Amino acid sequence: MKRLSTFFLLLFVLNGFAQTSIDSLPVRGFCIGAPSSGRVEAFIKFINEELAPRHINTLVLRVDFNYQYTSHPELRDKDALSNAQVKQLVAASRKNGIRIIPQINLLGHQSWASQTTNLLKVYPDFDETPWVKMPEKYVWPNADGLYCKSYCPLHPGVHKVVFELVDEVCDAFETDAFHAGMDEVFYIGEDKCPRCGGRDKAELYAGEVWKIRNHLAEKGRQLWIWGDRLIDGKTTGIGMWEGSMNNTHRAVDLVPKDIMVCDWHYERPDKTPVYFAMKGLSVITCPWRMPNNAVLQLKDMYDYRNTATADMKPRFQGMMQTVWSDAGSFLDEYYGVTKPKAGATPNNNTPSNCFRTLFPVVGK
Repeated sequence: MKRLSTFFLLLFVLNGFAQTSIDSLPVRGFCIGAPSSGRVEAFIKFINEELAPRHINTLVLRVDFNYQYTSHPELRDKDALSNAQVKQLVAASRKNGIRIIPQINLLGHQSWASQTTNLLKVYPDFDETPWVKMPEKYVWPNADGLYCKSYCPLHPGVHKVVFELVDEVCDAFETDAFHAGMDEVFYIGEDKCPRCGGRDKAELYAGEVWKIRNHLAEKGRQLWIWGDRLIDGKTTGIGMWEGSMNNTHRAVDLVPKDIMVCDWHYERPDKTPVYFAMKGLSVITCPWRMPNNAVLQLKDMYDYRNTATADMKPRFQGMMQTVWSDAGSFLDEYYGVTKPKAGATPNNNTPSNCFRTLFPVVGK
């Protein structure tokens, strides 16, 4: 019954927009963790049989250290993707008219739970908060305000390393764009940091965006980032996850205008794309696991494009489904390999249901 109610909601909210189709959106995207080396063939099958029939034209793969980097082999994940496997993904995407964009988390998300990720593990001096020790058992909230570690954007050695990774992964994926993440940055401009202490957090954040953008622009590549740090979480009531509570939001007036803002809202279909567009920024809306919200967000995106001024319309770029797991886990859920636990309450709010609702097979 829940699937039926979602279907009828889709019909209702799109009533009056018969002239609008998903193909009218410049960006019809899908974002997921890059597959492990053992799931590449399965993921290529998904590209051919699921993404292509839905007219998906943009695939953001969260690669991070899941690639056999030659510039910094010390940062590779175990059993990382080979260059040959990446070329298979590139070929499958190109065959289906899909723009492929790799992501490496820059600035924030340099740790998860009780573990630092590879960059700070190998180069601990890049850490913005070296005095915050990783706990044996992670809990939130905690006294240190630790969610994820950040690298220090003013460390003199950090950009040489990360830009070598960026260049290598962009070359491997033969791409004209790169996603730098930059979401949920809780540690920035910390008072005890010898380089960042006392500096304006919005200026630090915007400075890092500019630095990454300028590096990419040298090779004709566009920068994509998540949009949460550019939203005032307090004034809007959106809060500390989908908005900023540490004053980075003022960077919205300082960042370059040619970046792509990926505006994610998962619990409510907040209408912040209008805010970004009014700031002169291109924006896409990014749902996750709630089909009803995704339908409303899609309807809003059609509304924005159908009613905007000629100057504003091109900034409303479309939709991108996000999946916050590795590709293998999602494929197992999508194809029913992973079964619900016995006695569990049926739940329509899953990434795969959201994907099917937001992007039905074109023509069905």
